[in-house]
Amino acid sequence: MSQTKLRIGLVDLDTSHPGSFLPILREMGHEVVAVNDGGAIYPDGYAAKFAGDNGIPSVCDTLEELVPLVDMAIIHSCNWDVHVERARPFVEAGKGVFIDKPLAGNVRDLRQIVKWVEEGARITGGSALRYCPEVRGWHEHGIAKEEWVYALAGCAVDEFNYGIHAYSLLHGLMGPGVRSVRALGGSGGQRQMELTWEDGRAGVVSVGKTAGYLPFYANVVTQKRADYIHVDNRKLYRGLLEATLPYFAGEAPAPLPIGQLIEVELAAIAANLSYEQGGAAVSIAEIPESYAGYDGAAFAVSYKELKFPAAK
Repeated sequence: MSQTKLRIGLVDLDTSHPGSFLPILREMGHEVVAVNDGGAIYPDGYAAKFAGDNGIPSVCDTLEELVPLVDMAIIHSCNWDVHVERARPFVEAGKGVFIDKPLAGNVRDLRQIVKWVEEGARITGGSALRYCPEVRGWHEHGIAKEEWVYALAGCAVDEFNYGIHAYSLLHGLMGPGVRSVRALGGSGGQRQMELTWEDGRAGVVSVGKTAGYLPFYANVVTQKRADYIHVDNRKLYRGLLEATLPYFAGEAPAPLPIGQLIEVELAAIAANLSYEQGGAAVSIAEIPESYAGYDGAAFAVSYKELKFPAAK
């Protein structure tokens, strides 16, 4: 756990995460000092109410006002297409940036994040499933790569905003090195995608809307054992923040090299492209930068309509 007290700013209050992260950040010894909300989901005045309800001293009308108040920002925008522009003023000021999942929905934005990190910026984020206790616990078995047979990870709700958790869970279990993705088809409202690693191992992700909520789950089969993993949601956010905050405090290296971190989003983008191409295998290294990927603005509209049906 970080020993350095960080001054943290929250950018965009769109999801449940800002309120859920807040008590954990404080328990870890950090201070949330300011908020800024772009208004994509909530009406004018919501940021002031959120700050008042949660004892946050400053509400900033612009990101430029927020930057000098903080050591790092946590970007919670549900429209992932604005993540890079939200991050830019903090990167330019030398401040840390945590980008909530999904990091981005297209190759161009992911490459910009990588470029910033290569130039010295301190950026990480993504899904909590990559750091969950169940993944760490499974690796304690010490399974060698050559012992793998197959793995399946899944969840419900949608294919990217929530589905990225399933990709992250599979990636956490199998490790880095995804080579290509192909869409296998779908059933029951979900899509199944096969990810293949550079060393020949493979696993399947199943994501999409179902009639009821499904837990985050995985089945892992090796030469000597078969495990079913059911993730405990109550421990997810703490695991994520404990893995990443020491990095922002300068007390630990990045929890994952940035090239490995973005593999999760690249795999999901490749899966969507494969689906559009009738199931052709798509190399994550060869996704065209011009490919639109997942539309964050459209998702934000649907997210708002779900939260406020009368606003349709």
